[in-house]
Amino acid sequence: MIIGTSRAVRVFAYPAPVDLRRGYDGLYGLVQSGLGRDPLSGDVFLFCNRRRRGCKVLFWDGTGLCIFMKRLEKGTFASLWCTDGGPLTLTSSELALFIEGCELVGRQPLSPVAVVPIPLARDLSA
Repeated sequence: MIIGTSRAVRVFAYPAPVDLRRGYDGLYGLVQSGLGRDPLSGDVFLFCNRRRRGCKVLFWDGTGLCIFMKRLEKGTFASLWCTDGGPLTLTSSELALFIEGCELVGRQPLSPVAVVPIPLARDLSA
């Protein structure tokens, strides 16, 4: 399954446990009120329950909202809940590792930082 086919896709993990009985509208509301983001922006939003045995991913594919859900039969997902209450930002690679059950996600950077292009020279004619 492909969620966010580009490294440019941003993934935001909700910073607290979520009742995974929530559907489209409930998760949509959490993205708006809890993360202060637009659910239709193309970003990916990750939610995990208190026991960390289940997670949901909400994303806009250009035609509608999609929810991906996974429940682990053994073990738990990594804890992505920050003590400062802010969302944790992941890369699409880290999201894939999280969904596979990798314990290191959120504890240390697993992907290189994004390269931000900067102009090489200033226009001095102005």
